[in-house]
Amino acid sequence: MTPSIVKSSGLASPAESATYLAEKLRYHTDAADLASDLYAAHPDIIALDTRQAAAYQAGHIPGAISFPHAEMDEASVVRLDRSKVYVCYCDGIGCNGSTWGSYKLAKLGFTVKELIGGLDFWQRDGLPLALGKEAGKLAGPQIECDC
Repeated sequence: MTPSIVKSSGLASPAESATYLAEKLRYHTDAADLASDLYAAHPDIIALDTRQAAAYQAGHIPGAISFPHAEMDEASVVRLDRSKVYVCYCDGIGCNGSTWGSYKLAKLGFTVKELIGGLDFWQRDGLPLALGKEAGKLAGPQIECDC
């Protein structure tokens, strides 16, 4: 029998896997979980679009605030509420704008999570976009996650 490629790099114990995966969940969220909180209008959860303003206007998560990561610094974050949880996103897995935004906000003392797959995965889940400068609101029938 051919040796397993999956096992060739070693295996974590169940306890190690649980620890690692719990940490991963602390740092990231997915589109379905964010959508659930936005549909419920959860007051502590803020979606933050870290792309440039033109990209935001072309289509963004309903309710998201436009705040390009390139503009984040000590002076610009004064408009943000430090008691909120900011879910940063960008175009998707090929873009690190959400990582930069999350990193900058965390360094400045904000609680953050990064949206897995960004706007790409949001749309793949069949979730709607808002257009233009206004944040909009996620409304209508909630789309259920298949997982």
